[in-house]
Amino acid sequence: MTPSLLTLLRKVDTPTVCNAIEVAQGRRGFDAFTRGTMLCSAPSEPAIVGYARTAKIAAVQPPSESPEVIRERRMAYYKYMAEGPAPSVAVIEDVDFPNCIGAYWGEINTTVHKGFGMSGALTNGVMRDLGDLPEGFPVVAGSVGPSHGFVHVREIDTPVSVFGLTVNPGDLIHADRHGALVVPEDVVDQLEAAIQKLLTTERIVLDAATQPGFDFQAFQSAWEKFEKSRV
Repeated sequence: MTPSLLTLLRKVDTPTVCNAIEVAQGRRGFDAFTRGTMLCSAPSEPAIVGYARTAKIAAVQPPSESPEVIRERRMAYYKYMAEGPAPSVAVIEDVDFPNCIGAYWGEINTTVHKGFGMSGALTNGVMRDLGDLPEGFPVVAGSVGPSHGFVHVREIDTPVSVFGLTVNPGDLIHADRHGALVVPEDVVDQLEAAIQKLLTTERIVLDAATQPGFDFQAFQSAWEKFEKSRV
């Protein structure tokens, strides 16, 4: 991922990236995105962009392993998150879903992950402390709740599933208030040009629709130009 692509990805929303991937692929049908409605802690902030650092947690029941094992795994988790290639995104599957209760993402944990230089977090689990989360570290989560429950780390650096999206360690993530997606490796080199093409072609219809006297004939003319430009 080039610096210019990273800058562009942070400026555009996830639906734009979703469409641009299809432009790069030359067909419809891209489906590596979340399903259902997710919540964003900072919907006005730039999109979350980065390489996935993955883990699984649970919180409904106390851990069955010894406190020493749980602490050792928790420290291994933080070491793993701190040492990922930048930019990175924490992608956490709560295995209690859809009955998640443990807000793993609160003021302390988000501040720690931001301190590691991470871009944000994506989870099917719970977030809290919404008025106290640090700026510049958005969380896209499945729900909001008050308690941390018995939250503990179960697995590190493993494939995870978040709202129907399978994420593997190292996948390139784009996420915002609309949800999240995984950028296919084979389109990364084409993605910047595809986004620029998409934005340019969309202006054909958008600009026409905001002109005085816009009617069906003007729409039809603009739409024909729009379709030709997409070929």
